Amino acid sequence: MTAPPDDCLARNEWICGEYLSTRREILVDAVLQHLELTALSVLIALAIALPLAVLARRWGLAAGPVLAVTTVLYTIPSLAMFSLLLPVYGLSETLVIAGLVLYSLTLLVRNILAGLRSVPEDTRQAARGMGYGPIRMLLTVELPLALPAAMAGLRIATVSAVSLATVGAIVGFGGLGNLIYSGMNTYFKAQVLTASVLCVVIAVLADLLLLGVQRLLTPWTRAAHG
Repeated sequence: MTAPPDDCLARNEWICGEYLSTRREILVDAVLQHLELTALSVLIALAIALPLAVLARRWGLAAGPVLAVTTVLYTIPSLAMFSLLLPVYGLSETLVIAGLVLYSLTLLVRNILAGLRSVPEDTRQAARGMGYGPIRMLLTVELPLALPAAMAGLRIATVSAVSLATVGAIVGFGGLGNLIYSGMNTYFKAQVLTASVLCVVIAVLADLLLLGVQRLLTPWTRAAHG
């Protein structure tokens, strides 16, 4: 018995509306897992990168080791990274998040540190002259002025995490990567294309969202460009 001519699933076409309607729950679950992996890893990496960058800025001798370690981590291939973490975290979602955190550190530490270093020394001296202590100066002077560079790093790290999260499919926790991986194994064209497009959409929307946040938090940069 031949498939109906309008059955794009049976014909295994790349673009198939029937796939979207019949696999909606599967797609939603995969998208939610992908968003969870990306958001958690970037937030954890940011929480680690910020104090590391501040440490490297305050004590110059720490800058070299901090940048060196984070750079080495970024050079490790993703499959090798997950393999090295496997004895610690096992086949779990935590394994994927830990790997993404380590990859995000390089981008975040470098950009936050660059932003802190870009704060004019005259501004720091003026803040000290007004009685600002180290913590107050960091929170109200240095970090706000470092925001453009820090947000640029956050945008790159987020887009990279969206992409790298797909590799988590090798341990069963890759969000949309699970669909891409299984679709490639079975040559399910509609699944591979749909999941891939959704990854791109998530990356673009995340970048645009963070760009909007950056512009809201740094209104003086809009004034300068204007």
